Amino acid sequence: MGQKTNPLGFRLGTSQNHHSMWFAHPKNYSEGIQEDQKIRNCIKNYVQTTIKKTSALEGIARIEIQKRIDVIQVIIYMGFPKLLIENQQKRIQELQLNIEQELNCDNRKLNMTIVRIANPYGHPNILAEFIAGQLKNRVSFRQAMKKAIELAKQADTKGIQIQISGRLGGKEMARSHWVREGRLPLQTVRAKIDYCCYPVRTIYGVLGIKIWVFGDFQDQEKKIYT
Repeated sequence: MGQKTNPLGFRLGTSQNHHSMWFAHPKNYSEGIQEDQKIRNCIKNYVQTTIKKTSALEGIARIEIQKRIDVIQVIIYMGFPKLLIENQQKRIQELQLNIEQELNCDNRKLNMTIVRIANPYGHPNILAEFIAGQLKNRVSFRQAMKKAIELAKQADTKGIQIQISGRLGGKEMARSHWVREGRLPLQTVRAKIDYCCYPVRTIYGVLGIKIWVFGDFQDQEKKIYT
């Protein structure tokens, strides 16, 4: 059997960095991981509640966390930040208060930065969210995958692979279907490959979406709120 390796973990230290940057005593390491998960869940839940009234995407590509002794720096990379920044001061302060209450960080200061991504559909998390929305609206999985590949091409990606697993089309037996377009050098460590695994609930059960994207968009990111 083939041995599968996560593309992000395979490239740590070369073309991929950690999404959480901090040091802790071994006894407190598990607490730090749980704290990071609480921050990410709080941000995603808040964005979901603000977007419920619209049919827009969340547009969160990734969330990076940097911790020091007295400061927690949270950087949110978003493709469509308008919904969070319409009432900029009010919504950002409300989100910061929610996180501070969740963590009980009395002795540490929380700083938040929002970064807008120029090519949102070049990031796998946003593409997976788009496909999930299509599947929930009863769109054919083949059509949703084809549309996602077209959006990725418009974002000037060098290659993309999409795989969906589960009860596709409401069939009784679960199966997997995948499509690849362009180059995808998974065994080249220096190749910048982004990856995500995204679950989506449908009326037929849970489907799993995996997306690999070959490209580099770091130079096209812009800070819009600090």
